Amino acid sequence: MCFVPATHELADKLPAVSGSSGRLKIAPSQTEKDERTWPGQVFENQALSYEEAMLEFVAASRKQVNKAEPDLPATQPTDQEAPKAQKRVLRQEEMQLRAQRRQVRQQRKLEDAAWEQARETRRAQEQAHRSLSKPERRQQRHIRQAREELWQGVREQRRSTVEHRKLEDQVWREKRNNLRERISQFPVITAWIAILVVIDNCTRQCLGLPLFVTGPNVTAEMVVEALQTLLPPELRFLIPDRGTHFKAKAFKMLMLSEEFIHVLIARQRPQSNGIAERFARTLKEWLKDKVWRDDQELAELIGQFLDEYNDRPHQGLDIPGLSPNEFAKRIWLM
Repeated sequence: MCFVPATHELADKLPAVSGSSGRLKIAPSQTEKDERTWPGQVFENQALSYEEAMLEFVAASRKQVNKAEPDLPATQPTDQEAPKAQKRVLRQEEMQLRAQRRQVRQQRKLEDAAWEQARETRRAQEQAHRSLSKPERRQQRHIRQAREELWQGVREQRRSTVEHRKLEDQVWREKRNNLRERISQFPVITAWIAILVVIDNCTRQCLGLPLFVTGPNVTAEMVVEALQTLLPPELRFLIPDRGTHFKAKAFKMLMLSEEFIHVLIARQRPQSNGIAERFARTLKEWLKDKVWRDDQELAELIGQFLDEYNDRPHQGLDIPGLSPNEFAKRIWLM
């Protein structure tokens, strides 16, 4: 099982992904691989004696275990985490920033409501004062003066609050833009398409490449339905990857009905099924300079690739120079 993006443009680079476990896993970039460090690297230094290398290894191991990162959150990704996990952390930070912004807005609503209430009270007091006669106004002159001084203090506090809000807004925009810029550096892939690779190890003939628009959510029943139409009746051995689809009850029922032997490959050793893995690599290399905007366009490209692959000479066959289709015909004539 391999995975490709649901859409692709020439300017986009196909991300390195793995589907050998039956699940979509985005591989780390070459830069991330180059930046990885581990204590065992000290043994690569040939100038060190065994004792010196061991002492440096012990020191490096202790330093790695005791290394503290107080400024980093518990969910901070390490260099070994996949870009998908790093992007998820940034999304979480963005959600936290958005939640904080909502709290600030709610607090500001309360403050604005209090300010409007104070203005309404002020207007009512001024209107009541204007309705008084001149002698009554003179009698309440000191009260009005004290009230005016209090109002001036409230207005000054309001101006200070508005200025403080401007600074808060500026800091929030900078944080938001920084997060968006960091997120934009990751490949924008919102949907994936799963491709089931069915290839004959003897003839190198590709029997089919069914697509599943459900991508990582493809089910064992979908895989079994595709295999029922593609597997030849004379099949004796089937060598899938160790994906969950090939361990499900639906696949076991297919194995019993078609009477083939399920060959398990070694864990974390895709080279155990090297022909299929190399075919998936060839397919992705062919697709990297192609453009598709939906699954139908991708299906047309897959059909074109299938014809080209099965009809072109293959050096890995027992008779070099023959195509998988021609080699399969000659086997049936034997």
